[in-house]
Amino acid sequence: MRARRASLAVPLVALALALLACARANAPVDLNAITPVGESTPVWLQGVARGEPTVTLPPPTAPVPGLPTPTLRPTQDSRSTPTPDATRPSVLERQSVEEYVVQRGDSLSAIGERYGVAASEIAAANGIQVSDTLFVGQVLRIPVPNPHAVGSAFKLLPDSEFVNGPGVLDFNLEAFVAAYGGYLSSYVEEVPGRYLDGSASARTLSGAEIVKMAADRYSVNPRLLLAVLEYQSGWLRDPDPHENTLAFPLGQVEPGREGLYRQLAWAANQLNFGYYAWRAGASVSWSFGDGSIKLIAPGQNAGSVGVQNLFASLLIPSEWDEVVAPTGFYQTYVELFGNPFRLAVEPLVPRDLLQPPLQLPFEPERVWAFTGGPHGAWDTGSAWGALDFAPPAEVLGCTPSDEWVTATADGLIVRAGDGAVIQDLDGDGYEQTGWVLFYMHVEARERTAPGTYLRAGERIGHPSCEGGVSEGTHVHLARKYNGEWIPADGEMPFVLDGWVSAGLGREYDGTMTNGERTIEACSCRAAGNEVWRP
Repeated sequence: MRARRASLAVPLVALALALLACARANAPVDLNAITPVGESTPVWLQGVARGEPTVTLPPPTAPVPGLPTPTLRPTQDSRSTPTPDATRPSVLERQSVEEYVVQRGDSLSAIGERYGVAASEIAAANGIQVSDTLFVGQVLRIPVPNPHAVGSAFKLLPDSEFVNGPGVLDFNLEAFVAAYGGYLSSYVEEVPGRYLDGSASARTLSGAEIVKMAADRYSVNPRLLLAVLEYQSGWLRDPDPHENTLAFPLGQVEPGREGLYRQLAWAANQLNFGYYAWRAGASVSWSFGDGSIKLIAPGQNAGSVGVQNLFASLLIPSEWDEVVAPTGFYQTYVELFGNPFRLAVEPLVPRDLLQPPLQLPFEPERVWAFTGGPHGAWDTGSAWGALDFAPPAEVLGCTPSDEWVTATADGLIVRAGDGAVIQDLDGDGYEQTGWVLFYMHVEARERTAPGTYLRAGERIGHPSCEGGVSEGTHVHLARKYNGEWIPADGEMPFVLDGWVSAGLGREYDGTMTNGERTIEACSCRAAGNEVWRP
């Protein structure tokens, strides 16, 4: 393995493996059922896509036979107009010391990441120690970034190969995993869910099903997840990977992160954080475990920054330099899927895109509470694309509710389960294309089924705490376009029955304004956060 493996000789590996996975015989592959995927399919696998009766798998560690030698630099984005990523001001343009007023929750490393300066440099400039406690209102001098600390400018993949978007519609994930026949193809794991009463119910899923679950939930391209897994552990092509990868296949050695799903969920969240923080202009650098800083190279694109962020979370700077070079992770991606820039779908989110008309997600003349301003659409790393609304109730907490969550627009329900309901507004039946609405914490009782076409205002189900993490009955509403989470505090805020969302700079803290009335989110029920449909 080229990236750093989990270096701990974990004595619990055997036990964890026994609990989380077991081997099963490889199921026969129906070669005629594999959907062609064109240039996303390696040359050796294209025969499978055509339904030819046999295929010879390459050795686990060898390049795929017939694959063209990758170029040292992929084709750059082919957009006809400059992208926000390419035109944003560079952190290197700052040529003078700035002052920063410490806010609640700040740390020197977090401040440094926003300014592209190491925590030790900020400490030295202010005559303090890195370990010193910061106080709200404290004024810090922020030195000029070191121009020699710039990270790699090599683009690893386009944005459309990062998100679970239009480019993956013809990708047959299960057949791809089965055809390689590596450890992933025989892996199974119990993945828990969460229900209204707080109980958990586990389902046994295959390796391919777990990759799909992570891709769907985080809206991260399954090809990207497979390439990261293969680079870190060899699970896709090697039937007998190193034992140190069995409990922690993505390399994040952390109690409670054992097993493929927890590892993929962690990795997808790190990928998303890099992508969306860069999109929002909230991240200009990474801090490494040794205290050093890498500045994000000017002109990078969000998809590449997302991948760079994941590996910055795992590696020391010298290792990171190798991984993000043309001969590192990119080489593995090319071996599996070809040059990712050949698959680019651009523009992923058109600049002139407008939100379709949307209603508030509950019935008319019912007074609900606006309990969550812009926050992570799924987990903490994604765009702050979600808003929360709680139904009327006598008590707080996770209590049953007979109130109804309703469709905010016309559209087809394409997925429902684990508290989530996904509504496709363009009617093509895919959540990877066009406008998609994501309703979370919808109770299984009386929940609408996939395949149902709902008109705006029709009932979806009851608000609850099911799925994800929740401390109170509510509905969580977010938007995607072509697989990309759309921020609720950005250039395209939510507009729901005339209520316009805005953020106040802190996750969950935000407002909604309708004419002269503005309400602010609060994890409570009060006059100041009441909202209703006319």
